Amino acid sequence: MAYRKFIMATAAVFTGFAGAAAAADTATVAFLMPDQASTRYEQHDFPGFKAEMAKLCAGCTVIYQNANADASLQQQQFNSVIAQGAKVIVLDPVDSSAAAGLVAIAQSQDVKVIAYDRPIPAKPADFYVSFDNEGIGYAIAKSLVDTLKTAGVADGSGLLQINGSPTDAAAGLIRDGIHRGLKDSGYKTLAEYDTPEWAPPKAQEWAAGQITRFGADIKGVVAANDGTGGGAIAAFKAAGVKPVPPITGNDATIAALQLIISGDQYNTISKPSEIVAAAAAKVAFQLIKGETLEAKSKLYDTPSELFVPAVVTAQNIKAEIFDKKIQTAAEVCTGEYADGCKKLGIQ
Repeated sequence: MAYRKFIMATAAVFTGFAGAAAAADTATVAFLMPDQASTRYEQHDFPGFKAEMAKLCAGCTVIYQNANADASLQQQQFNSVIAQGAKVIVLDPVDSSAAAGLVAIAQSQDVKVIAYDRPIPAKPADFYVSFDNEGIGYAIAKSLVDTLKTAGVADGSGLLQINGSPTDAAAGLIRDGIHRGLKDSGYKTLAEYDTPEWAPPKAQEWAAGQITRFGADIKGVVAANDGTGGGAIAAFKAAGVKPVPPITGNDATIAALQLIISGDQYNTISKPSEIVAAAAAKVAFQLIKGETLEAKSKLYDTPSELFVPAVVTAQNIKAEIFDKKIQTAAEVCTGEYADGCKKLGIQ
């Protein structure tokens, strides 16, 4: 009788393991992105996440939603995917502060949350995956300072600083990195702006006002991403400023790469979103299976994996972007940019 009970108990254990494995192989995972101001989410992040999840768990269901910069809409989407049975939610928050409440809701229902790209400082998620945002801010600012020094721009000259959204904790990290990069540069910040929703038109409007205010005293612009940098470039062109002063960026969008090739933008950051998206998918699958996660670092008390990006200028754009097949000449070197590509040896 004792032997029979042992066999039955053992069978129950294995049945439990089999059930858990089956549940992992058919789990639902949600991928919630914050806005459409940047093209990266539809073109790179989600495709990268979906492709990696397909490799890891062909039977898993992946739900994708974009909140279009609306925190209330993102909360509705968050609640909806929980109702649809999501066991893991990868969340790039519209509002990092408001997202703390979403993490609390998920954890109360045994749903895991991976903070993605933008951290959630007030309530630790189960994991955080991103590029090193503070490092990005420092790198773009330091790169700009170096080129101004090389060009002989005098100490005491003025710069503009265009940050990202004030509700985005990652934007705050980038801002802090920029401050560190400019701190001992010898240059002064004439004015600084937090761009609502990272919206390029708002960055352009603000930059236009500063051009009217400071004119030729502006020797460079540290912009936190390609959208805000592109807005600043548009403002200088509309004001008839030639040449446009060096302007930074971040994300290596096709538009920004073209502006670098044409000489209108000084730098950007190459951070192939597929790398971070694939890492998030791996973490999601580990959480589905109930595995213990190993963190390489911690940020805001959250186990984290932070990737180191590369600064891209006209001098290394061929090596960093085209030789590494992040973008192709066919996609970037179109129309008016063809001659610039030839000069840089891209095609």
